[in-house]
Amino acid sequence: MAISLVTQFQPYTDEIFTTESKKSLLTNQDFSWTGAHTIKVYKIGTSEMNDYSRNPVPGFTGSRYGEIKDLDATTEEFTLKNDRSFTFAIDKLDNDETAQQLAAASALARQVREKVVPEVDSYTYGVMCSGAGNKPDAVKLDATNIFDEILKANNALDNAEVPETGRILVVTPDVYTIMKRSKDIIMETDIAEDMRLRGVISNIDGAAVIKVPAVRLPEKFGFMLAHPCACVAPTKLEDYKIHADPPGISGSLVERRICYDAFLLDNKLKAIYYQEQAAAGKAAATK
Repeated sequence: MAISLVTQFQPYTDEIFTTESKKSLLTNQDFSWTGAHTIKVYKIGTSEMNDYSRNPVPGFTGSRYGEIKDLDATTEEFTLKNDRSFTFAIDKLDNDETAQQLAAASALARQVREKVVPEVDSYTYGVMCSGAGNKPDAVKLDATNIFDEILKANNALDNAEVPETGRILVVTPDVYTIMKRSKDIIMETDIAEDMRLRGVISNIDGAAVIKVPAVRLPEKFGFMLAHPCACVAPTKLEDYKIHADPPGISGSLVERRICYDAFLLDNKLKAIYYQEQAAAGKAAATK
């Protein structure tokens, strides 16, 4: 006897896990690109301190305050480089016959979560790591040295006179596990609700700790300690359209464009400390 079993499709989409962006904690929006594709900011020099000449020698004709010099005034130029987009069509019958699982609005949100956010994050973190003003030799991080390495990072920022408040420690889930195994680390987990919602999971040596998936970070990433003053990460344009029944398509046409970039300020490079992991099996490099 043959029995035909029922196959049933549920109105449910098996979504891929994605992580919310934590980029806003590490960067700033201090400059505006409104009406421009490139902006310039000034770097102004200073004058050296002198001994005041209270009793100059006879015949002295200069300034008692010291030699008069002009201040340097140079510029940094930031030009937006990333003008990215995507598009796709959803046939009206395809959407109807998949129980509306291909709805344009949800498909657009999925594309942003799974493609746009990871791309922007990876680019920004890459810019910060490659341009960091503090890049010590690679070291193999483990439970016995992780705390000392983090202290070195904070010490480097202290000596560079980087603001003590607002520093962010970025780690991968693997490095965070190492931190939890360290007998020297006692992490504060009493985090304000607004910071917890933005991704802060603990506090160590005065720095807020955030976890970022390794796939969004440079290869051999160990950790990064940074102050958000160092990196300007503008999104000049973020535009999307859902066209209903455009010419040539029976259904929806989805289009999205995003123009973004990330820039490091020359005088604030020391506000970023990037520690690279040594290759497996290698001994820790001598600092």
